[in-house]
Amino acid sequence: MDKILVLDFGGQYDQLIARRVRDLNVYAQIRRYNKISIEEIREEGYKGIIFTGGPNSVYEKDSPSYDRKIFNLKIPVLGICYGAQLMAYLSDGEVSSAKDSSEYGSTKVRVREDLLFKDVPQESECWMSHTDFISKVPEGFHVTAYTDKCPCAAMSDPIRKLYAVQFHPEVTHTEYGTQIFSNFLFEVCKCAKEWTMDDFVETSIERYKKELGGKKVLLALSGGVDSSVAAVLLHKAIGNDLTCVFVDHGLLRKNEAEQVEELFKGKFGLNLIAVDAGERFLTKLEGVTEPEKKRKIIGEEFIRVFEQEARKLKDTEVLVQGTIYPDVIESGKDDSATIKSHHNVGGLPEDMMFSQIVEPLRDLFKDEVRKVGLELGIPYDMVYRQPFPGPGLAVRVLGEITKEKLAILKDADAIFTSELEKADLKEKASQYFAVLTDSRAVGVKGDARTYGYTVALRAVTTNDFMTARITRIPYELLERVSTRICNEVKDVSRVVYDITSKPPGTIEWE
Repeated sequence: MDKILVLDFGGQYDQLIARRVRDLNVYAQIRRYNKISIEEIREEGYKGIIFTGGPNSVYEKDSPSYDRKIFNLKIPVLGICYGAQLMAYLSDGEVSSAKDSSEYGSTKVRVREDLLFKDVPQESECWMSHTDFISKVPEGFHVTAYTDKCPCAAMSDPIRKLYAVQFHPEVTHTEYGTQIFSNFLFEVCKCAKEWTMDDFVETSIERYKKELGGKKVLLALSGGVDSSVAAVLLHKAIGNDLTCVFVDHGLLRKNEAEQVEELFKGKFGLNLIAVDAGERFLTKLEGVTEPEKKRKIIGEEFIRVFEQEARKLKDTEVLVQGTIYPDVIESGKDDSATIKSHHNVGGLPEDMMFSQIVEPLRDLFKDEVRKVGLELGIPYDMVYRQPFPGPGLAVRVLGEITKEKLAILKDADAIFTSELEKADLKEKASQYFAVLTDSRAVGVKGDARTYGYTVALRAVTTNDFMTARITRIPYELLERVSTRICNEVKDVSRVVYDITSKPPGTIEWE
């Protein structure tokens, strides 16, 4: 199968680049610039290489860089933003500070005839985000695009198949970004369209039949999309050798535990053990307010519960988790900055009893996981149900977690989600939920003064969950939700709506 190497230089959009490539049915593999050698790149047989953006300046000491011999491998290279500047710098061109002429946001770009810009209009909108620019193109290159402020918005050396763009074709704000990627993949690299989710399903089932055949396997089933898809995938591979443990940690949404048991025991016929561990988790979390500590405690306690169940089953040696690629990235793996730890990848105790951990979805993005789910025959409503964090409502109750606060949040969240779905907005909003803040506010109920909690509502629209915009919910609907929550949920005095996109925020509050 043809594959593209996305060489990560620390930019925030490396995952989007890989997704754009995969959306075009070509496999993209992300590797940190200092984690793969020239020899490995040559041996892997990549059809093309993409240099990502990054926050540094190429001419500064200790900035991410790479061996210039990469351009002698006869593999096409596309540099994006910092990656474009690095290509110029390593090829003896010049990169300078833009000073007063830096560009951020939507910008008109004008392109010249070039294979990378085949079927791209002479003028279109692109997305810029740079303070440096290529001030002198290297020998053998020529300028192929420019803007009012940037004399070299793109350059190419078609003989060596080296291409660079200062703007970001991976973001939706660049009108012809998909066409540019398509040109690089199919016109320059001559890739075949071989990456599809049905291939992934068939390959994975065959792989785990061989790898796990005869072994007793335990899967951590939360009932969310990721673990559910992992469960059905593994069940098709190894059948009754898979046992799913569903831990009700008391941090689930309203009535969710009952729904999960009914679905997986009834419809799918999986071996399912349901464990009521609510009191156990609350005891461990007593007095804990720091979000990362909550996640670590919950992650370790999950494993301990699984170990107990595994001992009852005898000879269970493999643990399966529904980890997906954004979990890994946001937990600070591969030298990326830690945004938050996911219990799947950040909270495993070192002395756990399992000899092997299997994460069948680890390389997939959320939308790819959903495609796999549909390929496996999981109902659409299940595949596209609301994403839910592994630590559950623990990261949606700010401050200390108590039974009373959990009850408040469950009721408020149920009202918000039901009203949104009743208004037929669930397709517009990719994720929506309520958060119980640790702030109290004065209110008035029945002529009496109250001093209750503030509930925050959150709804975002996104394709990939790496970036997200707020969902524009009609004021009338927000008012109705607020009225219901304040009237029906005890100890709530105020409701607010979160209007922060990602970035700068994350989708979850903690």
